[in-house]
Amino acid sequence: MKIFLDTANLEEIKNSAEANLIDGITTNPSLMAREIKRTGLESTDILKQITALVNGPISAEVISKDLEGMVREAKELKAIAPQIVIKIPMTFDGMKAVRRLRAEGIDTNVTLVFSANQALLAAKAGATYVSPFVGRLDDIGNDGMNLVGEILTIFENYNYKTKVIVASVRHPKHVKEAALMGADIATIPYKILNKLFNHCLTDQGIERFDNDWKDAHK
Repeated sequence: MKIFLDTANLEEIKNSAEANLIDGITTNPSLMAREIKRTGLESTDILKQITALVNGPISAEVISKDLEGMVREAKELKAIAPQIVIKIPMTFDGMKAVRRLRAEGIDTNVTLVFSANQALLAAKAGATYVSPFVGRLDDIGNDGMNLVGEILTIFENYNYKTKVIVASVRHPKHVKEAALMGADIATIPYKILNKLFNHCLTDQGIERFDNDWKDAHK
């Protein structure tokens, strides 16, 4: 399973890329706005710097909600770098935009997916990626990972090539379950990436080795 980092923070991306831990990046308007405020950079400059740090797909989201606006923004974003993937919301006009962009060879990531039916529509429209938001479903009492399983089954049943990005990841268990299910990608916040390293026995082992080494050199 590939791991994308769900952030626009340049420091987080640089640190993760140096360890070769990530295969791509997903951003959204909220993440971009946060980085614009933090750095004072324009969104285009931030995306350019991200593409210089990571060779894989970089998802950037349109703001427009109408068909023509989404297509126009998509072309502007794609012009920044070849690996830019256009995030499109799960709406009727959004799927029209996906269809048009696919015809022009522009990859898309359909976002804000909360049902198997929505994922099916995205695949039929020709989306490159579909992003089910598992954490937000969990928040309202549903099982987000169950949705991932449903989508994977549907895509396998009909041989859809659309890849599944498990999004809105809230904890390491989401990452493990996504990998066990065979999801193509999980996009995770930087704090969750760091938690993947953690295990009490690892910490205890390191502490024991350090203590033994110090005792031997007293």
